[in-house]
Amino acid sequence: MRSRYMAVLDIPFLNMVFLGLTFQSIFFLHAINAFAAGEHAVPAETVQTSIPDAAVVGRGVLSYAFWDVYEATLFAPDGVWDPGKSFALSIEYFRVIKGKDIADRSVQEIRQQGFTDEVTLAAWHAQMKAIFPDVKKGTVLTAVYIPGKQTTFYDDATFIGVIKGDDFGKSFFGIWLAEKTSEPALRRALLGLK
Repeated sequence: MRSRYMAVLDIPFLNMVFLGLTFQSIFFLHAINAFAAGEHAVPAETVQTSIPDAAVVGRGVLSYAFWDVYEATLFAPDGVWDPGKSFALSIEYFRVIKGKDIADRSVQEIRQQGFTDEVTLAAWHAQMKAIFPDVKKGTVLTAVYIPGKQTTFYDDATFIGVIKGDDFGKSFFGIWLAEKTSEPALRRALLGLK
């Protein structure tokens, strides 16, 4: 027979308390990790080699529901982003994602920004599918933009491919940095805006 005190401490109530504490703990740990990564992070050698005086402009985490997908970090000379000068975007993945899915999503995002040349998009899509590897937790992909020339891709410090042309670079980096991005909060974080 249940006592009247046991009725008050019902199991669903305890589950709610436990879940609440768990979510608070996850949020707290995420805040600690974001603070620890801070603005003191040193850019990878590939970024330092490609971008003179590279420093962090900003960084942000892309999340869906309760799941963090990746953290993106924007590097530029002296930490000041100018779309007319070389810069780099590094993405550290927190989940397993197929390279083909990254390419598919990139094309979808470029199309949503208003790019309508389907022949060019198909060519870029084929190139990205050939370049982007499958990623897992801890994989870091970096794209370095050289205005008027090309976008070079690295898996950590390993060169994995290049796509020539300024149109591709502007469209690809526009996924994160253009005003029409699907993730305006991430854009603000990357550009260091309030």
